[in-house]
Amino acid sequence: MSLKTARLLRDPRILQQHATRAIFFIGGFGAASWAPLVPLLKTRLQIGEDVLGMLLLCIGLGSLLTMPVTGVAAARFGCKRVLTITAFIYSLLLLILSHVESFWLAVPVLLAFGAVMGMVDVAANIHAVIVEKAAGRRLMSGMHALWSVGGFFGAGIFSVWLKLGFTPGMATLSATIIMLVLLFAFGRYLLSYGGEREGTSFFALPRGIVAFVGIIAFIAFLVEGAVMDWSGVFLTTVRGFDISMGGTGFAVFSAAMLFMRLLGDYLVRRLGSKRIIIGGSMLAFVGFILIILAPWQTILYAGFFFVGIGNANIVPVFFSLLGRQKVMPLNMAVSSVSTLGYLGILAGPVAIGFIAHQTNLCTAFAMLAGLVIAQMCIAGYVYGKVL
Repeated sequence: MSLKTARLLRDPRILQQHATRAIFFIGGFGAASWAPLVPLLKTRLQIGEDVLGMLLLCIGLGSLLTMPVTGVAAARFGCKRVLTITAFIYSLLLLILSHVESFWLAVPVLLAFGAVMGMVDVAANIHAVIVEKAAGRRLMSGMHALWSVGGFFGAGIFSVWLKLGFTPGMATLSATIIMLVLLFAFGRYLLSYGGEREGTSFFALPRGIVAFVGIIAFIAFLVEGAVMDWSGVFLTTVRGFDISMGGTGFAVFSAAMLFMRLLGDYLVRRLGSKRIIIGGSMLAFVGFILIILAPWQTILYAGFFFVGIGNANIVPVFFSLLGRQKVMPLNMAVSSVSTLGYLGILAGPVAIGFIAHQTNLCTAFAMLAGLVIAQMCIAGYVYGKVL
């Protein structure tokens, strides 16, 4: 190892960047490790799909309760304290969920799980914006890519453990240990700072240009949530795919998102963030048109790929942009935008279901194409105000 490399590895700014990536990885890894536990929880509690749906709603409600106040917590206690405590609880609650056998215990545990998941998400983004500003170069897309990497790794290794004969409890314990080891190894390098205390309010409400960024995040996450929950239904009912192929559309979309986020920081530096946003929105629009109208399967999958590539860097770029606006303190701006984005994830599947029921899925997907164009127009307005 060269002396220059050794110095870089000891550079506090480099260590802070690695710590941020580790937190994003933990968030995605934990979410992926929870997914296989859902059907097991249904079986253990002996409940139907309707009751399970209500239980899963507890996660969303828990997140919505804590995300708007995380900005205040980060400013008051610092990102390091907020992230280490919430990520630690997040890991332990995952383990508890693998053993819950009572419906009335599952409700508060899932509420708490959603609450800390939301806080980890918001505080990680606050930390990432601060670290990126200190570095003076684009890092946000790569940070968000680590959430997806954690998700892919978590889903893959959990399946391997189960095939090796691990019980769900043993597999979840292994996942918890990985999360805690990463937290112990990198948590010490997290920033004690978490944003300005002046100008903060207990509940983060977006205002000014931040509200428009929040709308952009809402649409981007709405698109992601809609593709995640409805692409399989679209392929099997509209396109006539076999049920075994139902998840392939979302798989292509997710792979494209990950690929583009890994390249995102480089492309933003080379092409500029405005070109990435405008070009990405246009590509996502074309993708939806292909999904709706494509006569051949290859072109149909190209549509999902284009939507994934186009949507990948919308949120990371605008989180970076929040570091330049002066309307709200950084921590409060990130908190409010994250909350609106999460509302998009929750609202997307519901909106698609409602429109599809009134018309059809093709019309619902056409609405998503229209929202992507609206997002592009709002993005152009935001750039004119901030840059």
